[in-house]
Amino acid sequence: MNHRHLLPDEIDLLLDDEVGFGVTPLRAHVRECARCSALVDEARVAVDALEAVPHFAPSHLFSDRVMAGVPVFVPWHVAARDAAERWLPQARRTRYIVAGLATSVASLVTLAILWVATQTDALVLATGAAGGELRSVAMDAGQRALAAILGEQAFRLVQGAGPLGIAVALGILVLATAGSVAGFRALALASSRRRA
Repeated sequence: MNHRHLLPDEIDLLLDDEVGFGVTPLRAHVRECARCSALVDEARVAVDALEAVPHFAPSHLFSDRVMAGVPVFVPWHVAARDAAERWLPQARRTRYIVAGLATSVASLVTLAILWVATQTDALVLATGAAGGELRSVAMDAGQRALAAILGEQAFRLVQGAGPLGIAVALGILVLATAGSVAGFRALALASSRRRA
């Protein structure tokens, strides 16, 4: 004789009226054990009460409302296909016309790309000229800005010295700025000490 009480899974087997190899000893145990018999009777009352509860079916719009709030991942190729199907006409003849127009446009774009690719010499010449013009405009603007900052005579002196002169002038400008900031800070600290 088995001296242990029934497990919940074993009680479920008895409630479901299962028939099998291990159910007969469970039924025999329930007949002999008052505690397990009471557990099976309580579980049967609960199952009968659940069966008596009316079964409600959700509205036919329930799934639509739920799915409207669920973010669904759509792969890019499926989204592209769906977008193309929305734009394509439904009539077969019109689809052929649209396909012909799309093929014509794609062919023209391909020919234009091939023509530009074969004209690389002209393209290189045009970009080189544009780059040279852009470089000269930037240099003129930089020279005017330095002349305005340093003054005309100092700018001519720096310009005569070349890149080294420009580096020295920029270094002097940075040192002068740092010295001015340090001087103003020292004045502010002295002023705050006098007040305290």
